[in-house]
Amino acid sequence: MSIRWRSALALGALSLSLGASMAPLAVAQSATPGATLCAKVPVPCNAVIAHRGASYQAPESTRPAYLLARELGADYLELDLQRTRDGELVAFHDNTLGRNTNVAEVFPERADAPISAFTLAELKQLDAGSWFNARYPERARDAYAGLQILTLDEVIDIAEGGANHPGLYIETKVPEQFPGIERDLRDKLTARGWLGEGAGAWAPASGDAVKVADGKARVILQTFSKASLAALEETMPQVPRVLLLWLGEGGIDAAPSAPQGEHESDADYYARQQVASPAAYQTWLDVAKAHGAIGVGPSTVQHDHDGPFSSQFSYMELAAPWMVSLAHDDGLLVHVYTVDEPADFARYRDNGVDGFFTNRPAALLEFLGRPVGDQGAILTREGF
Repeated sequence: MSIRWRSALALGALSLSLGASMAPLAVAQSATPGATLCAKVPVPCNAVIAHRGASYQAPESTRPAYLLARELGADYLELDLQRTRDGELVAFHDNTLGRNTNVAEVFPERADAPISAFTLAELKQLDAGSWFNARYPERARDAYAGLQILTLDEVIDIAEGGANHPGLYIETKVPEQFPGIERDLRDKLTARGWLGEGAGAWAPASGDAVKVADGKARVILQTFSKASLAALEETMPQVPRVLLLWLGEGGIDAAPSAPQGEHESDADYYARQQVASPAAYQTWLDVAKAHGAIGVGPSTVQHDHDGPFSSQFSYMELAAPWMVSLAHDDGLLVHVYTVDEPADFARYRDNGVDGFFTNRPAALLEFLGRPVGDQGAILTREGF
């Protein structure tokens, strides 16, 4: 048995026995490999990846969320890619529209239908902002009412439209529903000058502005799907790719666990799940490496996951120190999802991770000591 595997097995056994209590342990040696890997790709270290935009402060995946993330100085605008019935690429997370649009009012007979059942013109009739005002009145704005679902073209327009030049971090969402979406994405990125010969031929950002889109890692592709990862490798081999990690069905093998309790929240249930073994974790790192991925995107446990917002984004611990070390040993970056609080930024930074998906880019930028603008003032200036 190699020294590496003896160390991983020992750390893994300790983590499995201690569960969440292992989180504060730092793996200092991960910092140097991670920094080296960031420079090699090159991807910003401590990357600020605005999850569906600045989606704590504005409705997810909408124009104000992405504009705010851009103006704050996020390194990447993150989006979930789906395709309409008439072949248009759109940014939307859920498989169906009920959670954050008024589809039940506009198309009651199709309230539970997937995105692929609607044309773009039909999707544009939906209100994708009022739900946010109702759910989070303390952050509500009148201008959020009536916001539209965005096309990929519209997100690209936002990325290109300011002094900051953020990159795009694009997930192929439920790709099995959209055969060939990887080719469609390649064609769109090429047509828009984000891929292919002459990519990035715009005037570069100046001064201290974000310059990610001006570099080679202007686009990062992400997916939970092994098949889509292979398709992305085939269609866009030169574009950095990340394999997202999940524990349980469709993902890493989980250790045996008691069923979810009747009154146990999803977040509490997820938090007590553990990987079956270091070897089970390694299997997915091997998949990432086999398809030329630059990194993995593991889930995290938020320390405070009882709130109406935070409870939606706290999952299983897949970025413990020994896990980050295994990834770094394999030459893989680690971008964790989804981290929103300073205590969690600090914990996972100490674990050695290289970047954060966050709904609160302003909080992460402040934590990292980067300049942060006034969010309210930015939204007002942008017409919201």
